[in-house]
Amino acid sequence: MERYEKVLFKDKPDLVIVAGDVNSTVACALDAAKLLIPVAHLEAGLRSFDRTMPEEINRLMTDVISDYLLTPSADANEHLRMEGIPEEKIYFVGNIMIDSLLQYKKKAKNSQILKRISEKYDFSPSDEYALITLHRPSNVDNLEGLTTILNAFEEISRKIKLIFPIHPRTSKQIKVFGLEEKVGKMKNLLLIEPVGYYDFLKLQMEAKFILTDSGGIQEESTVFGIPCLTLRPNTERPVTITEGTNKLVKLETKEIVREIVKIFL
Repeated sequence: MERYEKVLFKDKPDLVIVAGDVNSTVACALDAAKLLIPVAHLEAGLRSFDRTMPEEINRLMTDVISDYLLTPSADANEHLRMEGIPEEKIYFVGNIMIDSLLQYKKKAKNSQILKRISEKYDFSPSDEYALITLHRPSNVDNLEGLTTILNAFEEISRKIKLIFPIHPRTSKQIKVFGLEEKVGKMKNLLLIEPVGYYDFLKLQMEAKFILTDSGGIQEESTVFGIPCLTLRPNTERPVTITEGTNKLVKLETKEIVREIVKIFL
């Protein structure tokens, strides 16, 4: 916040646009608001109604202090109205993340990420695979939860290869909990370094299904038409369930495996 405040003093912008729900979103919005600089929040109005999620607190705080609330969906508009946000502050602009995906889809399709993976692992670019992302504290910061998920991976990997661009947080917790040996025994679990935007879009569009705890991936997988199982009890993007390919899955090994088996049938 201190560093961004210096940027605002130096550049004196007429408007600050913040996106999403990460810590820097609310930090930059607070800086601007305190200096009486108008704030526009992109992806405003999304709600999981779960205040144990840090992102939910960030969304609520940012929307309250923003002057222009740029929403991606009709339900986001309704959430803001219910919270007392004046109608004149709400602008339904659509989903700019999906605008970006559609703009760069063709370029992403030419990514050589599958070929590069095949050069390092027992994997062919023509192999079927599932794509995994996992990073939320609720899933990876406790031994029971992480073990539950890894047990599901163990069973799933007997049927299909799993490509897992592993988040630094998750990698760290696997070591902290002494689960490296367990992970190492899963020959079809391909742990790769985090990849760039085009490469990750390519991995999504070619996957048999996606297993994630991310927010944005729920939307991207819906556009690609790829089944997505979200390891969370709730979502701030319900349209991906009602109109998309997303499904919430309980953090139970048998439940995760059961939902994946349905995809194969």
